[in-house]
Amino acid sequence: MSGVKLTNVKKSYGAVEVIRGVDIVIEEGEFCVFVGPSGCGKSTLLRMIAGLEEISAGTIAIGDRRVNDLDPSQRGTAMVFQTYALYPHMTVERNMGFGLLMNGVAKSEVKAKVDKAAKILQIETLLNRKPRQLSGGQRQRVAIGRAIVRDPDVFLFDEPLSNLDAELRVATRLEIAKLHGQLQGATMVYVTHDQVEAMTLADKIVVLRDGRVEQIGAPMELYEDPDNIFVAGFIGSPKMNFVEVKGDKLPDGRPLRLSGSQSNAVATLGVRADALERAGPGAGTIAGEVSVVERLGDAEFVHFRTPWGQELVARFPPGAAVRVRDSLQFALTGKVHFFDAEGRVLRDVAMAGNPVAAEA
Repeated sequence: MSGVKLTNVKKSYGAVEVIRGVDIVIEEGEFCVFVGPSGCGKSTLLRMIAGLEEISAGTIAIGDRRVNDLDPSQRGTAMVFQTYALYPHMTVERNMGFGLLMNGVAKSEVKAKVDKAAKILQIETLLNRKPRQLSGGQRQRVAIGRAIVRDPDVFLFDEPLSNLDAELRVATRLEIAKLHGQLQGATMVYVTHDQVEAMTLADKIVVLRDGRVEQIGAPMELYEDPDNIFVAGFIGSPKMNFVEVKGDKLPDGRPLRLSGSQSNAVATLGVRADALERAGPGAGTIAGEVSVVERLGDAEFVHFRTPWGQELVARFPPGAAVRVRDSLQFALTGKVHFFDAEGRVLRDVAMAGNPVAAEA
């Protein structure tokens, strides 16, 4: 297996620049996920690695080879697409081995590779079926098997779960995670717009926006220490609460008790749902009227409206006796994030106990 390195990679369609100087290093054996909203350039980057899109500038290397000018078949990659792209008239076995046969690989070797991949994916009993006889999840496993038999240096996945229903998405996501463990040393690059997929699958996440890299890091690193408001809001479910502050005051006029040389630059307070805890009336709490309660079994997300008219959400334990229109008080009990007017994190700013002062 091999790693992947992108150096100042750009892509333009005429005067429109869609990838704006991207630098990414994916180590050998890593599971790297490109995540971001629709139109951010993640699938375009993946297709450039595969050789399905030409790059306008920069360098792509797979292992120690510069692959800018190599055909897709010469790059040592195998791609699993959003659509299964199976031949409807062929059996599962033939679908998986067809590419190898067309490249002149001996039938006995093809059969051995197909049987091995089928065992890994637990589809041995499906080899004689045709795609119309398979479920969506089974078809996606066949598409993954077609990639495995090629024994590539790098596996590329382009939103492979987007056509599956919710239950199959979870099951197939687990299968892909297991696959990475079984194929020791396999380098995988995976594109999704679903941050839950990114958090649960990745060793490394690349967050993209408008053709640029916003942040690269391990899942919990991005969750706990985002570089900016965009990453803080994109990673995590539910998304982080953001409160715009006026100078060093909350919208209701109460001052914030902060420390740090950049405390005067705070423009936005970021609070995750689990950092808001129900409290009794008292100094330093935020009042709220409950508007929605989402009961998920293992947790309850309580949406409430503040006195200044903003909707925030707090995570409660299951069984909380909370109803719509209840008036509650919330205390900030966990890590709070601070951002400047440009949306950049202010890492030297800290709260002095509860940052909300008792009175205006």
